[in-house]
Amino acid sequence: LSSRWETCWFKVELSIPPGWAGREVHFVWESDGEGMVWRDAQPVQGLTKEGEKTSYILTSSLKETEPHSLTLYVELACNGLFGAGKGSMIAPPDPDRRFTLSKAELVVFNRDVYELLVDLEILLDMARLLGEENQRSFQALYAANQMVNACDVMDPSTFPAARDLAAAIFSQRNGESQHTIHAVGHCHIDSAWLWPFEETIRKCARSWVTVVRLMERNPELTFACSQAQQFEWVRSWYPGLYAQIRDFVVKGQFIPVGGTWVEMDGNLPSGESMVRQFLQGQRFFQEQFGRICSEFWLPDTFGYSAQLPQLMRGCGIRRFLTQKLSWNLVNTFPHHTFFWEGIDGSRVLTHFPPGDSYGMHGQVEEMLKTVKNNKDKGLVNHSALLFGFGDGGGGPTQKMLDRMKRMSDTDGLPRVQISTPDQLFSVLEKESSQLHTWVGELFLELHNGTYTTQAQIKKGNRECERILHDIEVLSTWALARGGTFQYPASQLQRLWRLLLLNQFHDVLPGSCIQLVVEDALQYYTEIRRAGIQLQEEAVRSLCGDLLQPKAGSAESTLVLNTLPWERTEVISRTGPSGTETLALVTVPSMGYAVVREPSLPPQPVAVRKQEDGTIAMENGVIAVRLDVAGRLTSLRLVHSERESVPDSCYANQFALFDDVPLYWDAWDVMDYHLETRKPVTTLLKPLEITLAGGLRGSASFSLRIGESSTLTQEIILDAMCPYLRFQTQVEWKEAHKFLKVEFPVQVRSTNATYEIQFGHLQRPTHWNTSWDWARFEVWVHKWLDLSEHGFGVALLNDCKYGASAHGNILSLSLLRAPKSPDATADIAHHQFSYAVMPHQGSFQDARVIQCAYNLNFPLHAVPSGSAQCPAWSAFAVSSRGVGSDAPISFLRTNVCTVPPKAEDRPEAVVVRLYEAHGSTVDAWLQTSLAVKEAMLCDLLERPAARGRLLLEQRGVRLSFTPFRLLSVLLVLRQ
Repeated sequence: LSSRWETCWFKVELSIPPGWAGREVHFVWESDGEGMVWRDAQPVQGLTKEGEKTSYILTSSLKETEPHSLTLYVELACNGLFGAGKGSMIAPPDPDRRFTLSKAELVVFNRDVYELLVDLEILLDMARLLGEENQRSFQALYAANQMVNACDVMDPSTFPAARDLAAAIFSQRNGESQHTIHAVGHCHIDSAWLWPFEETIRKCARSWVTVVRLMERNPELTFACSQAQQFEWVRSWYPGLYAQIRDFVVKGQFIPVGGTWVEMDGNLPSGESMVRQFLQGQRFFQEQFGRICSEFWLPDTFGYSAQLPQLMRGCGIRRFLTQKLSWNLVNTFPHHTFFWEGIDGSRVLTHFPPGDSYGMHGQVEEMLKTVKNNKDKGLVNHSALLFGFGDGGGGPTQKMLDRMKRMSDTDGLPRVQISTPDQLFSVLEKESSQLHTWVGELFLELHNGTYTTQAQIKKGNRECERILHDIEVLSTWALARGGTFQYPASQLQRLWRLLLLNQFHDVLPGSCIQLVVEDALQYYTEIRRAGIQLQEEAVRSLCGDLLQPKAGSAESTLVLNTLPWERTEVISRTGPSGTETLALVTVPSMGYAVVREPSLPPQPVAVRKQEDGTIAMENGVIAVRLDVAGRLTSLRLVHSERESVPDSCYANQFALFDDVPLYWDAWDVMDYHLETRKPVTTLLKPLEITLAGGLRGSASFSLRIGESSTLTQEIILDAMCPYLRFQTQVEWKEAHKFLKVEFPVQVRSTNATYEIQFGHLQRPTHWNTSWDWARFEVWVHKWLDLSEHGFGVALLNDCKYGASAHGNILSLSLLRAPKSPDATADIAHHQFSYAVMPHQGSFQDARVIQCAYNLNFPLHAVPSGSAQCPAWSAFAVSSRGVGSDAPISFLRTNVCTVPPKAEDRPEAVVVRLYEAHGSTVDAWLQTSLAVKEAMLCDLLERPAARGRLLLEQRGVRLSFTPFRLLSVLLVLRQ
């Protein structure tokens, strides 16, 4: 057949012989491509050889009244269960791979023989696996032997007696103390991975129609299904199938779980993105099925942020299921059922199916492993078993169900019941009084290359998170200022859903094929395009009169700040002649100012070249010295004279490592890569001054990296800025290499601090234990910091996620070059920025968190015609009279799309704040918007019971504990 990703259609005309009356008739189809049977213009059966789905049941007992001739259509995809790679599952798709149809037949299925074979399989597995010391293994063996003796394969009349022998064994019951396994049908489908998004839509239809057929024949079957996006795809493309699914949801068999838009990566999405995963997912499930999910379902992502418990609780979820930590390369995780506590103290009941899989087949061996492997024996006596073929394999099979029926309560085996996630967690909650608590992140000791692979996807994610934040903030201001502005709710939902889709756990991590990467980058392009337009519309509505050129007025600039603190920064603005000029501007918290005459810095930036070619820069806050290769030999705080760079060390030192994982190429970086470090020293262009100082000083240089890659960097120091910025461009053409930049610092601490979603956590800088050294490469968001009492150094970035702090060396991971499953991964032109920030006192007091936000959320500068206009601020936060240094780090606003009592509260603004320092504090939220009432709400924007807040002269008073996330509904006056 044709090459990969194409679809072929077959018209199949069947004629069933009249002599088959009363027989079970199947249409058998075997091919190495995935297929779907269509009948009367509707999908009726998925066909996937690897998922043991090779037949469509035409009739279970052919009657004279049934049609003996019929026409079917088979849609055949030119890809297998795991795409179209050659030689290895994760190999890039092979353009020359062809797919074969090997069998298309009409057959009679002998159900009696099948049942005998299943009986025999269970007995033989019991004999083989229960062990010689267990008398049940001998009972099973002897029963199987008697069956063989009693059965004449040529004489079906002997089958019932043989089956009775098996039934006698299966009907011998367990004692009361036996462990109970809750079996739930499952078909984990990656929303994109070794196949493109479009193929996933077909995989969902093939698998779910197969599940529906199975439910029709087995009313006891339950099936847990996550990812609202996949439901939405099937709703749009297969409405007939979707209607059937909705019927089985009502019956309680087809069970939506998870509550998120997709099964997202658990490390890299921002805190707000994770909130929106739940908000979009839970709203979809509420609208479509009349209820939200009560359990978070994320079996296959590469680690779990310590902020997730609080986000789950805020979205109506108190239960969590995964199993991925069973993949740990170094340490065995000590629990299967436990409480997981996040950085704010929120706890959720967590269960890892002890069989360490989400694709079981209902076999004896798996049941015994589930009991034997359970780390919490004695504390709980129930556990989950998820059964079915995933990734388009069609989920459960009839054989899996028939195996488990025989094991429902058979002495010697655990009890097995077809169950639901709710039944499992309800009984675990009753048994939970003695469970242990795990505090902090669930770190996967594997796949830590995914923090760096496919850098353009990482950059697109960070950038689009910022764009959507800014659109919502600016649009909220425009709406609240009155006028005719319409909040772009539907456009924002569309853009958010594109971003959330790209956060799927094989897309954002970069562990997908080239076709998926191309789609993902296209989605980011669309978010940027539409986002810029929506931002411009909001600014026009908000400040339209300021943008009109006034007769005789000089050119000025409107500068907007979408962050909740006052900012004084150097910006670049375009003059009337199109030339770029620099200006030092001050803009209030979450507001704007019109700048005509830029202010002068207390101390301009000084840049000097020394005789030896080194360059010194100073701005009154920090002083730096750079060698000809762009490396820092000195980084000092001017007022304290404290040196950050140790003697005879270089900071901003690039290093190249060999990067050849054992198997999972795009996923893994192994600890042994650290033994291959080579400093990058080949200079193409020595450091030269590019801006001589004043408002900004800069110098640039170029390096050769590896065989054929080049790096050009501009090192920038702005007036009054507490950090030194490195604007970097890389032409990257390597294979199996890993590029990092290192900053050895004169700081001693056993822990470094890393930003995560809505907070931060500490990880050790030593490798004392196996738990410590397994974290040789970790993930971070916008900053990491190494501090001792009174002094520290922070590393900020605008789109990187991989990092490490070992001893006194801070390292940022920049680029990888894996070859599977995308042979072209990262071979491209890359642009990114990072910054180094020495500071006195703690990173909290030194405003490291705010500086990292500033780096990631540039001020918006728009040419303006207005000469005079007072500065305007929509929101500000203060605490204990400290003003803008409140430890409330992030405030975002958007318009509530389901305001409470919509008929009399048409406009409600949602304001989200979090405590960023790790402290208990009261804060005041001040706003210039016309607010009628204020109340706390949850992350699904539902008002909290007793959540009404007083509107006082100082604003709205809010109480925070460490890392607490609060959402406030502000109802606006008409």
